[in-house]
Amino acid sequence: MSRIGKMPIKLAEQAKIEVKDNVITVAGPKGTLKQSMVPEVTIEINDGEITVKRVDDSKRSRAMHGLYRMLVSNMVEGVTSGFTKKLLINGVGFRAEKKNEFLALSLGFSHMIYFKAPEEIAIECPDPTSIIVSGIDKALVGQVAAKIRSFRKPEPYRGKGIKYSDEVVRRKEGKAAGK
Repeated sequence: MSRIGKMPIKLAEQAKIEVKDNVITVAGPKGTLKQSMVPEVTIEINDGEITVKRVDDSKRSRAMHGLYRMLVSNMVEGVTSGFTKKLLINGVGFRAEKKNEFLALSLGFSHMIYFKAPEEIAIECPDPTSIIVSGIDKALVGQVAAKIRSFRKPEPYRGKGIKYSDEVVRRKEGKAAGK
């Protein structure tokens, strides 16, 4: 039995869940999320707890069990509290600012980079060297943060670039002085 899949999901008071025609819909104060289900797993809702169960013991059913349990768990957490990713910018002259619906990045190139996030994602720049990406869909928040990071990944010699706030960049030693 999957250790992750067998754990029940606590349904928050504000969240409402509905399963209809192999589509699960979770609604809460921050919004609504939908996810189509595979026939290998079923969902049971009992007095404030959601349980994901597999239909049989096939390899695909076992694989989908833990996956769909985490997808449903992330949906419940997203519509109640949401997800955020913080990015830090390091480098002389590197900065970010919000211009209308675009994120304007100056990353040492000859041109500014303008990035437009999907409508479901909110991007904030509390100061010129940090970016906060937030939304209710965990996968989309991570994807947008990864896209912003890909414009200038942190390099190992000086550490310049865009990195996640919890990321540790392994620094390399530069060239040794020749004799």
